[in-house]
Amino acid sequence: MSASKRIMDLLGASLVLLLCSPVLLACAVAVKASSPGPVLFRQDRVGLGGKRFRIRKFRTMHVTDGAGPQVTAAGDARITAVGRVLRRSKLDELPQLIDVLVGNMSLVGPRPEVPRYIAQYPEEVRAKILSVRPGITDNAAIAFRDEERMLAASSDVERTYVEQIMPIKQRYYLDYVAHRSVAGDLAIIGRTVWAIAGPKKR
Repeated sequence: MSASKRIMDLLGASLVLLLCSPVLLACAVAVKASSPGPVLFRQDRVGLGGKRFRIRKFRTMHVTDGAGPQVTAAGDARITAVGRVLRRSKLDELPQLIDVLVGNMSLVGPRPEVPRYIAQYPEEVRAKILSVRPGITDNAAIAFRDEERMLAASSDVERTYVEQIMPIKQRYYLDYVAHRSVAGDLAIIGRTVWAIAGPKKR
């Protein structure tokens, strides 16, 4: 599967980057105009085999000294006005297509975590999850699409994430690793597009 999955990643990421180039340009201009700082947010994540890489996203927060939680709840004061729109629409994730092209990520796979959260995974679980490239989307990303709103109700967002959300995500990731296939990836991509662009629950 690895060769066919990589071909799908390269073709899919290239096509979406080409088709969405006007959107990418508009997002970049909006981010730059909204607040001082770089267009892209770069952060260490843990990828295939435990190798670290610096993920790419459109910057959605004011530039700070790095203090604060590494997960974000809805209403976080660090988020810019443009950032709220980008996060809600998931457009902030588009630069990760570059990470797919360079081989750090896949279109579909377990979402890449920051090192300090990966360090808290049980060793056997960590080894299995890191045996595949991390992805832009997966079933956990779909299930927790409103994660920021879930965390907003918590008085301790990091504790809630680590103790309640992270174990559920790990189960999704392990299921993906055990049953992954090209057909399954295509189905996840379809469900992701529907979750973002389909009718919203009221």
